Amino acid sequence: MIGKILGLTKKAFVRNVIILSSGTILAQALSLILTPVITRVYGPEAYGVMGMFNAIIAILMPVAALTYPIAIVIQKKDRDAKYLAVISIIIASLISVLTFLAIAFSKKYIVQIFNLGQIESYLFLIPLVILFSAFSQVLQQWLIRIKQFRVSARVALMESIIMNGTKVGIGLMYPVASVLVIISAFGQGIRAILIGIFLKGTGEKLPFKYSDFSSMRKIANEYKDFPIFRAPQVFLNAFSDNLPVVLLSSFFGPVAVGFYTLGRNILTLPSNLIGNAIGDVFYPRISDAANNNENLTSLIKRAIISLAVVAIIPFGIIALVGPWLFSLIFGNQWGDAGEYARWISLLIFSKFIYQPCIKAFPVLSAQAFHLKFTIINLVLSAVALLIGYYIFSSDLIAIILFSFCGAFLNFTLIFITLRISKQFDCGKNESL
Repeated sequence: MIGKILGLTKKAFVRNVIILSSGTILAQALSLILTPVITRVYGPEAYGVMGMFNAIIAILMPVAALTYPIAIVIQKKDRDAKYLAVISIIIASLISVLTFLAIAFSKKYIVQIFNLGQIESYLFLIPLVILFSAFSQVLQQWLIRIKQFRVSARVALMESIIMNGTKVGIGLMYPVASVLVIISAFGQGIRAILIGIFLKGTGEKLPFKYSDFSSMRKIANEYKDFPIFRAPQVFLNAFSDNLPVVLLSSFFGPVAVGFYTLGRNILTLPSNLIGNAIGDVFYPRISDAANNNENLTSLIKRAIISLAVVAIIPFGIIALVGPWLFSLIFGNQWGDAGEYARWISLLIFSKFIYQPCIKAFPVLSAQAFHLKFTIINLVLSAVALLIGYYIFSSDLIAIILFSFCGAFLNFTLIFITLRISKQFDCGKNESL
């Protein structure tokens, strides 16, 4: 048995996952240790205000550069990958300026339509977050491309130390929501700076290489399916993920948002610890497998099963004793967050194990399907939340319906992805 384990660690894929996970595990462990302090210092309402702001930026950040950074990994030539980095920053700069103008001229209407009175004074931070996010995405994808997983691990740990340490340090003296919001706003910028510093320490150069306009336009056109299909899908998926925050804020107020935010943040720890690391390593792995005519269906299936085995115990514990556990760890006022978490656990579990499918879509040329599926998911999730509010007048029932609906759709996504990959494998074999 020991020999088999040692043999596995010698495989490049497993070794890279371990390296990337190590920094993330330490980072999330630190976050988990300090979260009980943060929840006791700030309380549910301040935590809810931060959750509202984070929901807005979480919707916008993934499309800061119209998902062009994702193409950096799969581009065969380093020169063209660097062109994609420049294209991404140019697009993000334009989006940032447009967002600033939209807020400047329409802030009153935006606040009224989306009921954002609690975070009105922080809206002008959003254009900065968009730009920070683009730099962070570009540099992160470049690290994946050049397989600098050790740098990613170091960045994850240092970012957690800075972010959580600052929340606690300032909060002990000035425990207000604005502290949490401002620190969250600058998180992506801190991450980008850390990547740049650590990357230079390896002797690698930053991936920004200017080209003439015609060359850059050619590269942008080559990957036009990313802004056409992937960007809308990512935007709608992020909107769907954060829809409970938007509606809970409108219907039940910031305290309910605080409960939901804490429950979701704790449940996504396994995803942050292992799922994202496996996904980041899996993406270039499946790209190489497709280029080498390997069986993609088997690769995707093994990754899904492995994630399910890892996740079943922690999610099962939350489902069984969530309210008691949250009250014990985070304070008596957070018991309702544990009740939320009990039901959200099934949804987050399904999201955790479908990561290989999401990473495989660009390789399988299935981004159009993913966009359609995300639209269906958004509509049905919104209906589930609205039923919980208008028919049952209960925030908990709204979360239960939302979670069961999302989990069913995610398991369906896994099934359909495996069918698409089988067709892809059959098509390769016929062409050989």
